[in-house]
This record gives sequence, structure tokens and C-alpha cells, in this order.
Amino acid sequence: MHPQLSIGIFVRSPALAQSLSQVLSGDRYVLSITNSASEFLEFVEQKQQHIDCLVLQDDDSLPPVINQLYEQGTLLPLVIFPKESKNNDSFVVTNAQSNPIQTTVRCTPGEVHYLFHAAEVRLDSSQVSDLEHALEQAITQFLSLSPNCNLPTLLANADKKTEEIHRGSLMKQQYRLSEKLKERLGYLGVYYKRNPQFFFRYLPQNEKSKLIEQLKSDYRDIVLMYFSQDTAINQLIDNLVNEAFFADISVSKIVEIHMDLMDDFAQQLKLEGRSEDILTDYRLTLIDVIAHLGEMYRRSIPREL
Repeated sequence: MHPQLSIGIFVRSPALAQSLSQVLSGDRYVLSITNSASEFLEFVEQKQQHIDCLVLQDDDSLPPVINQLYEQGTLLPLVIFPKESKNNDSFVVTNAQSNPIQTTVRCTPGEVHYLFHAAEVRLDSSQVSDLEHALEQAITQFLSLSPNCNLPTLLANADKKTEEIHRGSLMKQQYRLSEKLKERLGYLGVYYKRNPQFFFRYLPQNEKSKLIEQLKSDYRDIVLMYFSQDTAINQLIDNLVNEAFFADISVSKIVEIHMDLMDDFAQQLKLEGRSEDILTDYRLTLIDVIAHLGEMYRRSIPREL
């Protein structure tokens, strides 16, 4: 049996909606199709944890919907179709050879303008029959989307706090989706398809520096909160581990970040005339983070079928 995928669809074109229903008919997909922005947003808010991918149509009503999704803290895999043309037959399922599927996975500012996030997949009006492949591609790319990718043009003026919130939301939903696909749907392969384009060793030097500084900042927050009663510490560790995993960061790099931070703390304690012995306890922090990261890498090895 094929695993079922839950697809949320918001399109204005009746012709496109009919074609999508035709292509995604059968037991593999659970569809929710609407041409109402309010109904679509309500559906996403209520079923966010069950949705595997969104299919949207790019028209004048889409930007406000995208903004609302961000306000809800929603980031999901996405396939986008173009505006409806004046030709009523513009969205017809056909077996004709179509153009290559367009993807927009980019991190460099100015390279690509995208609406929702940098892993969205675009199909043109002649590619409706390619939708099944596009859905799988959108999910795979979303799971390997780097948290350091820039926010879309719609959020270009967002402040740093807003960016951090959305990056945290991205990693949280990547983890939730990957777990669901792997355990409930049996997608043994999707979870492991990290995009080497975003591996630390392949990044430009400025991107490497940016990523390391982000990891250092995140790790510092973990250390400062580790022995508190704040349950948010678990989410901080999950966020750091997800970011390190998808960037293929080595355990030794995490150890290096820990040691650098401990050196900084030791110098501060020395200036204050205090003992450095307290820093010994933070070995537990390092062990905890390494254990989580090691488990991610262990599970990234596909099981024998």
C-alpha cells in the first residue's frame, strides 16, 4: 500500500482544481481543496500538524495568505502553480512531455525571489501531470532547507527577533514532518535526503562564518539555561541539533564550540575573582547535545529493507 499524504490546496481556478483532483485521485492522497482564502487559512491552522504539503496558485490573493501563514508560524512544503490564463483549457492533464520542474532552493540574497520559502517547487500550466513527483520533491527539499536561508521578499523588513522565530518554526516543523513521514507513513528515504548544497563544507566562507556564529549563539543560550527549570531548553537543544544535522556539522565542531565558550566563561570568572570549577558541570550540556546529534546521525543511516 502507498502511504497517504495530506495535501492542502488553495487555488482560484476551477479548471486547475478539477485537474488536481484528477491527478491526485486514489487512496494515496487526502485532499482539502478550497478557493476561499479564509477557509484555507482556517484549515491550515486547525490541521497544521497533519498537513504534508500545500499546493497554491500564484495570484493577487496569495501574498496576504502567505503573510497570514507566517503570522501563524506555519512553514510547510509547497508547490506553486501560475495564475490562470485567459485560456480556459490552460490546466489540462496531459501525457505530453513537460518542461523540467522548477525549484527555488537558494540562500544567496538576490538570486531568486520566492513567496513562501526557498524550497518551494513551481510547476507551469502544462505540468499538472507532474504533480505527484513535485509533491515528493517539495517535501524532500523542505526537509533539507537550511535555517540560514533568507526570508522571502514579503518579509524583507522583518526584525531579527521575527527572523529567529521563523527559523525556529522551520526547524521544528522539519523535525515534526520528518518524524511523521518516517514513522506513520513509512517514508524511510525522505528523512535522510539532506541537500549537500547546504553542507557546511560546501558553503561559501561568509556563509560558514554566519552559520558558526549562529551555532555559537544557540549553544550559549543552551548553556545559560541548562540548569534552570525552563522547559524551553529541550526545544533549544532540538533546534541546535537539527541545524547541525542538516548542515552536516561534525561532533568535533560542536566540541570546539563548547570549548571556546568555556574559555570565554573562564576568562570572565577569572576577572571576577571566582572559581572556574563551576564550568565542570557544563560537561553535561556537551554530553546531552552530542548524544542528541549522534542519535540524529545514527538514524540517518537507512535501515536495510
